[in-house]
Amino acid sequence: MQSPPSATPQPDQLPATDPVSLDNCDREPIHVPGHIQPHGTLLAFDAARRLVSQSDNAQQMLGFALPPLGAGLDAPEFAAHPDVARAIGDFARRSHGASGLAERSELQVGERTFDLILHANGRLVVAEFEQRQPADREIRPFTTLANGALGRLRLQRTIDDLLNVAVAEVRALTGFDRVMAYRFRHDASGDIVAEDRRADLEPFLHRRYPAGDIPVQARRLYVINTLRLIADVGAVPVPVRNLGDEPLDMSWATLRSVSPIHIEYLTNMGVAASMSVSIVIGGDLWGMIACHHLTPLVVPYGKRMACDVLAQLLASNVQTLLAADRAERIDAASTVRVKLLEAFVAADGLLEAVRPSVPALCAIFGAQALVASEGTGTIVHGGVSASAGAELLRWLRANGPPEGVLALSARARLPAPLSASLGAWCGILALQMDDSRHEWLVLLRQEQVETVAWGGKPEKNYQPGPLGMRLTPRGSFDVWREIVRGVAVPWSATELEIARGLQAGLHRAGGARRAQVTRARDQMLAVLGHDLRNPLQTITMASQLLARGADGATMGPRISRSSTHMARLIGDLLDLSRLQGGMGLAVNPQPADLAGLVREVAQDLMLGHPGVEVAVEAPLALQVPVDVARVRQLLDNLLGNARQHGEAGRPIHLTLEAGDAQVTLAVANHAPPIPAASRERMFDPFKPESLDNSRNPGGLGLGLYIAREIARGHGGTLVYEYRAPCVVFVFTLPQLQTTAAAASA
Repeated sequence: MQSPPSATPQPDQLPATDPVSLDNCDREPIHVPGHIQPHGTLLAFDAARRLVSQSDNAQQMLGFALPPLGAGLDAPEFAAHPDVARAIGDFARRSHGASGLAERSELQVGERTFDLILHANGRLVVAEFEQRQPADREIRPFTTLANGALGRLRLQRTIDDLLNVAVAEVRALTGFDRVMAYRFRHDASGDIVAEDRRADLEPFLHRRYPAGDIPVQARRLYVINTLRLIADVGAVPVPVRNLGDEPLDMSWATLRSVSPIHIEYLTNMGVAASMSVSIVIGGDLWGMIACHHLTPLVVPYGKRMACDVLAQLLASNVQTLLAADRAERIDAASTVRVKLLEAFVAADGLLEAVRPSVPALCAIFGAQALVASEGTGTIVHGGVSASAGAELLRWLRANGPPEGVLALSARARLPAPLSASLGAWCGILALQMDDSRHEWLVLLRQEQVETVAWGGKPEKNYQPGPLGMRLTPRGSFDVWREIVRGVAVPWSATELEIARGLQAGLHRAGGARRAQVTRARDQMLAVLGHDLRNPLQTITMASQLLARGADGATMGPRISRSSTHMARLIGDLLDLSRLQGGMGLAVNPQPADLAGLVREVAQDLMLGHPGVEVAVEAPLALQVPVDVARVRQLLDNLLGNARQHGEAGRPIHLTLEAGDAQVTLAVANHAPPIPAASRERMFDPFKPESLDNSRNPGGLGLGLYIAREIARGHGGTLVYEYRAPCVVFVFTLPQLQTTAAAASA
């Protein structure tokens, strides 16, 4: 519960004596109005049980003379009415100064019956008396009144149904002409989402009322004092006299008088009596049941308490439904997050991990588009353009939030060039994946173009008055429609919670992965240094022997083999550096005869390794746009693996096929299936099992990693399959502009 507003004016509130004006209307101290409504009377006592405040109508309404201010409960005037003194004294002993603690009892004073409402306010006890009218004396206890309504509320399973039942039950209990349910938005404006009214009244359902209709200080009081009755808008308020200069804090008082501005507001609406019952969830004003009557109406306290109990159950049920929805969303998000983290651990990087989960991520966050970046690689999903995604990423890299998550929902918060590029995309939820601000996962929402039916034009009006400019509530509440643009549905608290959890998890996983890669890279560089020494030593020795007159025909091939081996190691290392640096491989597809290239690479392998047989099945010719050097590199790697790991004496099968939608190139060798543990890491650049591999003693284990990146650079894929009795690697290219000869060889 919030702390009560202090009776002492704070820097952000007005002294009680200052007139309400243009400069201070939002700071009107409505909790210390100095008056009460005339359908009841008020007394207040301090810790010494002295009478310190009383309304001017107290003696008339109670029917007995009161002692002067400063007298105690033991004064003769109270002694003559022991039930009054006893009720107040007993409550004072029980309350222990707990502000807001309230009790209600029935009290007989002479021939008059009162509802006595007592509440504590710090060291004060405030007693409010509302006289029951003869027609009210037969009213059943409020628990009985509320019982049927509570039962009907319990049967509802949606928030809309709860609110529709609530307004109908409150109207049936109280007799108001109109009862509405407000649901407040993130900006404190409120929509009327349920209504029960007299048939001849204009409907207000689906109208929105601006946040300014309930000032901040009033909103605070609605939270701590959940039921508010204004019995007669036109009634003259009754002054409250105090012992001393400090006004009485009426934050919890039921009889507190009404701000003149609010009186004018209700008058302009044609309302003569109103009642509000707050729907408080988690200490915040989530919604409100608002009641209007066209003539004055005093709702007996018992009925009001029945409405308050109903609103408390309503709030509890709404909170349960909201919690269930939140739990369901968080559970679904947790499933996606776990899958994404598992994929991230096994994948080469963020983009590879994110790609399969893009639709699920958009669904969880209610996003229509997604942009992800890693190095120079980017994923763009949904209707946002690639150029707009790139500009957004540049802006995030320069202006990323220090906490790692940025949430925006209004175009006005974006710089003009970026806003123009993004167009309708103005809802941004950006998750920073690394400390260098290069890796991002960004979810996007389009603006929500909507026609808002305001309950009157929602601007404040100011007019001259006797004390200068003053706030004047709008005089017309006719529906006023406005088309709202440039604002997306805001990211909810649940979505931000999910986003922070996802960002933290991916950030940690990325850090762990980078540390693992660093360790493996250091180990690989050590191996590289060792492997380069051998061919360098061979070249050095061959050069020295040539200098001494050795046979060039013998030394030349040795130098050539050693330099070729060194070039392959250095080339792999350079490709790795480009990939790990986020630059990607340079792939420049040009029309080429892929079938001829396949045969050429196969012939080279058999020429270099006379004991190896490669069986080629391919068209006579197949024109495909490819980067010839990179595809040769891919085939060299795949055929080299097949030679090293295949069964000796069994041929390698190289098959090229052109289909309607794609071109496939498969390399197969006879071998048992690759174990599951190795399959998970076979395309990783740093595999411990690749180092010191007896079948490939001079390699770094980068071949499959680089081959797959070459496939990706062509817009294709490279996957592992087992087609007994062969291990098969399949390179698939999208069918672009291909021309195949009819025959095969």
